[in-house]
Amino acid sequence: MGRKTTSLNKIINKRYPQLTVKGKLLAEFVLSSPNKAVFMTTRKLAAAVNASEATVVRFVRQLDYASYALFIKALREHIDIELTLIDRSRLINPVVRNEDAVLEMITNQDIENIRAMGKKINLSEVKKIKKILKKSEAVYVIGSRLSYAPAFYLGWAMAKIRKNVNIFKGSDRTTIDRLIFASQNSVVVIIATSRYPNELIKMGKLAKRHKLKLILLTDSSSCPLVQFSNHVLIAPLKTIPFLGNPASLISLINYLVHSLAADMGKDMKQHQKKLEQVYLENDILFNY
Repeated sequence: MGRKTTSLNKIINKRYPQLTVKGKLLAEFVLSSPNKAVFMTTRKLAAAVNASEATVVRFVRQLDYASYALFIKALREHIDIELTLIDRSRLINPVVRNEDAVLEMITNQDIENIRAMGKKINLSEVKKIKKILKKSEAVYVIGSRLSYAPAFYLGWAMAKIRKNVNIFKGSDRTTIDRLIFASQNSVVVIIATSRYPNELIKMGKLAKRHKLKLILLTDSSSCPLVQFSNHVLIAPLKTIPFLGNPASLISLINYLVHSLAADMGKDMKQHQKKLEQVYLENDILFNY
């Protein structure tokens, strides 16, 4: 059974009649509370429906997944790709009337996501990415919808430490014009957040066809752009976002740019001197 073409939702619905009583309870729990199930161990998932861990293992095998880890990966894909805004609104915490409680809940979620990013970031991959960003002739940063905000931030910040940085919107078709004539010494950086706009996937395919190096910054390993990318950094979410949550991606970008700046040396100093001079000559920034 091909996992790339069959969603978890369809698999469960197809196998549901053959499941045991406890298996059906597990299926119902997973589909009704995917935001909880995706972060559960076999023990916690079993406890949620008063079953045994062995029952959970059998349930996963009945769905034709070789391991619990692959099952959770499929559940993550179900959440990232299939859940609509309406679905997500049903999964978020009940409305809290106390504003202090709302503030605490949101900030705690952001802190948890940022900590997860800090613990799981691949520093070996960061080192390779920094080398590419430093040496490339040009950098093309692309985002779309929610991911355009962190993409703009990355492009804006990187333009302060090196030359020839370009920021594009995935929805702007003229981006295609620029990419097909990009030098082979250029690099494309795509930032993608769930629910992964098709226009960014098209840009990823285009970069691969034209043999441009592609760096992906995303929030999940289920992002469909992973397969087209040379290097990937993931800022995993520990909560399921309703309207999207770019906090951990922003933190990742902030770290990446500061770490890159530390590697730039004299080149960055000369670059920044030119910038400050043009700011002064053109009265760009307020000063007394």
